Amino acid sequence: MLDDADDIHPLFHGAPATTEFRKLRKRIIRDVREAVEHYGMVERGARWLVCLSGGKDSYTMLAALTEMQWRGLLPVDILACNLDQGQPGFPQTVLPEFLERMGVPHRIEYRDTYSIVTDKVPEGRTFCALCSRLRRGHLYRIAREEGCSAVVLGHHRDDILETFFMNLFHGGRLATMPPKLLNEEGDLFVYRPLAHVAEADCEKFARAMNYPIIPCDLCGSQDGLQRQQVKQILDGWEKNAPGRRQVMFRSLMNARPSHLLDPKLFDFAGLTREGAEPEAGPGSEPPA
Repeated sequence: MLDDADDIHPLFHGAPATTEFRKLRKRIIRDVREAVEHYGMVERGARWLVCLSGGKDSYTMLAALTEMQWRGLLPVDILACNLDQGQPGFPQTVLPEFLERMGVPHRIEYRDTYSIVTDKVPEGRTFCALCSRLRRGHLYRIAREEGCSAVVLGHHRDDILETFFMNLFHGGRLATMPPKLLNEEGDLFVYRPLAHVAEADCEKFARAMNYPIIPCDLCGSQDGLQRQQVKQILDGWEKNAPGRRQVMFRSLMNARPSHLLDPKLFDFAGLTREGAEPEAGPGSEPPA
């Protein structure tokens, strides 16, 4: 089905006719379908706000989701959305022209969060937290205005793995970006359908398709970011042991609460030998 050159969505027109690219395309769509099904993302008849930054990851996500929808594999409506955050030099015509040419329904929203971030964040601090919070608030608003039930983001497997290690090294907790999240208000889902897709595959795909990549000149211009440092560590591990990233990622899908240390996840106090009574802890009433 994915090999028929005459049966293809415009987002894939111009795709290289190589075996290597066909395998890459199939792998990405397989991984996206796996995540969508595994984490229960589909509500039939729902509408998704698919967020497009102009980076390699969001282009790859849009292509995969649109292809699946077009083939009847994803029974939802898709509205692509770009939030122009007012960064100096941002090429405002690139995404609208691309989406028009590809026949993708879309909304372009201008909100100058750039000035707020650069004004509020002290010199030497990173922009990412405030920038992300402001962006997310506008995306939630747009999703509600457009009748969408989900905001769909382009974070991939490596983003999720890096976030896990950032929380481990700097946050003192075992947590990462979940593939499916309900917002605090309880009215919108946040989906990450690229959760199982490797960053290297996104990069190869977007480069092969020659999509018009727009770099992030805000956070991308800062040196010494924690995420960059974690990425370098993971790159080193991957270089020494190819496939290490995927093994570590699979561990996030195979948690064993009884072999961690959180009593909120596992009742260590109530764990007893067969036939033995649990020992009374401090402050417990002695048996009558």
